[in-house]
Amino acid sequence: MSDSVVARSAPAPATVSTLTLSTFVIGSMVGAGVFSLPGTFSAQTGVVGSLVAWAVAGTGMFMLALVFQRLAARRPELDAGVYSYARAGFGRYLGFLSAFGYWASACAGNVFYWVFIMSTVGAVVPAVAGGDTPVAVAVSSAGLWVFFLLVRRGTREAAAVNRIVSVAKVLPIVAFVFLCLFAFDPAVFAANISGPSDLPLYDQVRGTLLVTVFAFIGVEGASAYSRHARRRRDVGRATVLGFVSVLAIFLSVTIVSFGILPRERIAALAQPSMAGVLAEVVGPWGAGFVGVSLIVAVLGAYLSWTLMAAEVLLVAARDGDLPPVFARTNDRDVPVGALTMSTLLVQVLLIVVLFSTNAFDVALSLTSAFALIPYVLTAGYGLCVALADVRSAPSLRVAGAVVVAVCATGYTIFLLSAAGGQYLLLATLVLVPGTLLFALARRRNGERVFTPWEVVVFAVAGAAAIATAVLLALGTITV
Repeated sequence: MSDSVVARSAPAPATVSTLTLSTFVIGSMVGAGVFSLPGTFSAQTGVVGSLVAWAVAGTGMFMLALVFQRLAARRPELDAGVYSYARAGFGRYLGFLSAFGYWASACAGNVFYWVFIMSTVGAVVPAVAGGDTPVAVAVSSAGLWVFFLLVRRGTREAAAVNRIVSVAKVLPIVAFVFLCLFAFDPAVFAANISGPSDLPLYDQVRGTLLVTVFAFIGVEGASAYSRHARRRRDVGRATVLGFVSVLAIFLSVTIVSFGILPRERIAALAQPSMAGVLAEVVGPWGAGFVGVSLIVAVLGAYLSWTLMAAEVLLVAARDGDLPPVFARTNDRDVPVGALTMSTLLVQVLLIVVLFSTNAFDVALSLTSAFALIPYVLTAGYGLCVALADVRSAPSLRVAGAVVVAVCATGYTIFLLSAAGGQYLLLATLVLVPGTLLFALARRRNGERVFTPWEVVVFAVAGAAAIATAVLLALGTITV
């Protein structure tokens, strides 16, 4: 299998169906988090607070999903989703930061997935307990390169596996919901209607919203893989279909658990709390069932994020915002250059896990901050497109698109602020040095590195990175 650097005249990419694109959304969003929802929600609130929190979070992210849908239709020439939209709306440098941050987020998240899998297996295999032992890292590394070879075989093969895994991990969750409904106790559910008596509903919902902040990361799955869509409108349809499916899953898992155990007992369960809830319904084997399902779910999310991270780097390199090594593909249209770089970074981070737990924890915290920055830029670009449409051809439909984009922009800014200023500052320690790749690519093409506006952006980011380094040295920021 030969590899080559592909220019814009590359052959047409392999295409996939709307259903397969939807599985990228489901596969990237449904990971380890869903198995912890009962405990995390019960610790903050009851049934009413949970319904309000999911309504707010679901509405906000649905607005963002609609923005992705509309951009896929209005700007069909833009591939790779969050990178392309940020670049088109705010310039090449912010587009690069969006792509590079998104890639770093995916790689850090994938390290977490391997450690999480090993920690789960560690319940029966002590040698990998905790996920950070030499044996655990060795097994994770082997799995890492197996997935590399799988994706390298071709887009259709990897997409087919992703489709199967997405179904395989959703079915056990659906089974959990139905088993809980069968054992549902209305009296227990009624007792769980309200949350902690000493906490107002507003505070309960606010605390729970912080739990939902990162639940929907991955809604851009179909958009990131848009160059493989058979029809451009399939991208928008897949985004909405995948989002609605995942929202139904998250909401169902959270609410049915309140009909099985008192809220305080659910909150006290060890994570993944879904295992404890199911064990109450069917006995000890329920915990094992959830453990196996969790591993399948995490592997599916890992595959989805691996594919999306490589796609984003590929398009950025083809646009001249990253060195050409990231644009290297093979004869099956697999971005092996970006895929190799991603796999190598995950491998390095896995080795770091052996020596520095703190560094790994920081990487996990940065995962969400890195992913949310492209969301804000995408929503902002969606607002710019909608406003331009209003000026050129005003109508009720276009006015509605403006309202949707305003809501999406406001909500994503809220999510970014909820992530915490500390981690936004820490993100600059990765993004600013990564700018060297952008500069090298621009110089190689004989182009100016920054526009005047981008010089300001880089100066602010650089100042933030320097300040963060100083604050870390002084102990003002702790990690």
